[in-house]
Amino acid sequence: MPADTRPPAIFLMGPTASGKTALACVLAARFEVGLISVDSALVYRGLDIGAAKPDAETLRRHPHALIDIRDPEHAYSAAEFAADARRAMEAVTRSGRVPLLVGGTMLYFHALQRGLSDLPVADPAVRARLAAEAAALGWPALHARLAERDPAAAARIGPADVQRIQRALEVIELSGRPLSDQQGGPRMRFPWRVLKLALVPADRAPLHARIAQRLEAMFEAGFVDEVRALRTRPGLNADAPAMRAVGYRQVWEHLDGRTDAGAMRDRAIFATRQLAKRQITWLRSELDARWLDPESASHAHIAERALARFLERPKREADIGTWPPFP
Repeated sequence: MPADTRPPAIFLMGPTASGKTALACVLAARFEVGLISVDSALVYRGLDIGAAKPDAETLRRHPHALIDIRDPEHAYSAAEFAADARRAMEAVTRSGRVPLLVGGTMLYFHALQRGLSDLPVADPAVRARLAAEAAALGWPALHARLAERDPAAAARIGPADVQRIQRALEVIELSGRPLSDQQGGPRMRFPWRVLKLALVPADRAPLHARIAQRLEAMFEAGFVDEVRALRTRPGLNADAPAMRAVGYRQVWEHLDGRTDAGAMRDRAIFATRQLAKRQITWLRSELDARWLDPESASHAHIAERALARFLERPKREADIGTWPPFP
């Protein structure tokens, strides 16, 4: 079998609060890598405390591409991420370093490596009508409607996953075909050979404890005030994709007077745990990923050894040289 001459890249994936950023920084201190964020909340300016954005000192020492690239009033899609991430990866590779993509937005990883289907573009009128129906009937009712029209998509999308329920129903209305029928198909070969590391705890209890501790620290750091300031931005409302991020939605509802402080915290913790559960479920489909338990004292050492082996260049003179240009 001929050698794989594609340049290397690393995907560091995992559920929220699993320690991905800390491990990425450890690896960046040892290897010549360029960090690229894969996080649907970190792309937005002003989403700092509640999105667990790396602090200024961390970003100074270990810069991450694709952080703070969009104002929260404006949506950012998986397709946009795939294009932006590919450009960032090409720049890192051309600099002689290795792209290390770190984050928990699994759809972004999927869109980057495997591509997206040619689905109809978003229609604001259809989305507004679906949102109005959800306000009247509840999102579980719209999820039930999706189960009738596209059982395969409904089986993959949880009843609380508002954004994906809305998009699936929108696609059905605009195209007349189920979303599941339009996904899949042949993909172009990804221009990088990839090592996938999944930071997933063997026991959920420590992860749940970290989620609760981190959220409490966010509230102490001024999370509610951060959302209060975001609410003053013209054009930003509760239905904006940026405000659908876990935590932000629950704080927004609290500031609307719909919940008290205790209920807000409980709802934020529950939503974050559900997000972690969905992320871990998605990671189970990544059959070529190596799982690391963040509760293990040796997980960073194991990750370093895996990278060292993966990044070893061929010793034969014929295999030495620059990587082929990108298509």
